[in-house]
Amino acid sequence: MRRLKEKWGIKSNWHLALIFFVFSITGSLSVYVKTTLFQWIGVGADTSLLIMIPLYVVTIVPTYYMLLLLIGTLFGQYHFFLAFEKKSLGRLFIRRKTK
Repeated sequence: MRRLKEKWGIKSNWHLALIFFVFSITGSLSVYVKTTLFQWIGVGADTSLLIMIPLYVVTIVPTYYMLLLLIGTLFGQYHFFLAFEKKSLGRLFIRRKTK
């Protein structure tokens, strides 16, 4: 835990526990939102994987990041999760450096 606290610039165990709590709520809620959305549009177990996999990516990734920022804000951790999202999204979308 010490290394994670140093990496994220966190001083207390309470702050770390709060961040873990936000991550857990966000993960569970994003799966719930995805399930509800898939039921609403009629995607089920009989749907082809060629359709389901892109739908998972298109729904879960943006939903997760929006919920992470929203729930992080509700728990007073807006700046931490904004920086976390910028760093994570920067890794997802690798930009080429221009000279």
